[in-house]
Amino acid sequence: MKKLLTLLFAIALCLSLSSFAFAQNSNSDTKADKKEEKVEKKVVKKERRHHKTVKKVEKKEEKTDVKK
Repeated sequence: MKKLLTLLFAIALCLSLSSFAFAQNSNSDTKADKKEEKVEKKVVKKERRHHKTVKKVEKKEEKTDVKK
């Protein structure tokens, strides 16, 4: 009876530890995805800023050309 109880406890312990291991793998994937999303957002913001500044410069040039 004692050996059976020990075996049952060992199996329960192994199952509980393996579930934590699987949870860590899926969690690390989401962290990598989040980092990629942040990088993509930063790139998009930089492109938008650059596009806006180019438009401003073009408008200023047009105004100066019209005045001449």
